[in-house]
Amino acid sequence: MKTIIIKLTKASRKTGPFTITDQFNHVIASDISKSVLIKGASYTVNDNITLITLTSEGDCSINKTKKVLTVNPLQLSTTAFNQTMTACLWRHLTSMKTFNTYYGVIEPYIIEYPFAYQYFDEILQNVKDYTKAFVYSTDGTGVFIPSNKVEVDNLWFNKAIVYNGQQSSGILELVPKPLHNMKAYMNYPIYGKDSKTITFTKSDNFYQYNTFWSVVKDRRLPLFIASCESLSVDKEVNQSNMDYSIRSFKKEPLRSKDLRVRHILDNRSDVHLVSQFILAPTKPSYK
Repeated sequence: MKTIIIKLTKASRKTGPFTITDQFNHVIASDISKSVLIKGASYTVNDNITLITLTSEGDCSINKTKKVLTVNPLQLSTTAFNQTMTACLWRHLTSMKTFNTYYGVIEPYIIEYPFAYQYFDEILQNVKDYTKAFVYSTDGTGVFIPSNKVEVDNLWFNKAIVYNGQQSSGILELVPKPLHNMKAYMNYPIYGKDSKTITFTKSDNFYQYNTFWSVVKDRRLPLFIASCESLSVDKEVNQSNMDYSIRSFKKEPLRSKDLRVRHILDNRSDVHLVSQFILAPTKPSYK
């Protein structure tokens, strides 16, 4: 057996985590962060190992194979890391079954609708969205034909957030209403740690849902926080200020002079959503 030291000398910003393998495709280590390899990590391998492959498993997938060499301690300690700006090459729009997929990763499709009311505060009763969901199929040749599509009723956005300046529903996980199964339907809403799962229906070409109320713990704290993953995402729900527990009698309705409805699709990319318009029926709230 011998000990090898793997030290990363050059990488782009989005590389990692890494999987390390030898020339026999045996995994030496997996899920190793870039910061660990920048400092240098040591592993024990067999004496006959002469090649090491480093594979980035992140959004930008790439692998490099290097020979096992002997270096002196001074050379190892003075080797610096350089961050590069090399991008991955990727072809988009090559398949009719992948829409919100970029560089092999599903990215969220987010659309937000604002509403403003008149003199009186309004209480939101339900949300009705006119969106068409299409699923495409091939004709056997692999050629994209726009007419080879079917409009479906059970695919739609999988998350929603309804909020105003002081209230928020938190993350609502949306699933189709079970058909002809009252026992399954009575299991909803399902309360989770960071979300609440509710059902939606489609009737008269409108997707509808209505099981929501404010779950904000403290109005003095922000409802949203900045995203650390992508500049394309403007905000994320401040989960530490949300309470998704069961509320038998303290279900605070969403009541204000304005409203935001945020719909998100981030769990699939094989459906084409064509958003048209949305309705948010309300009733005046007198005080």
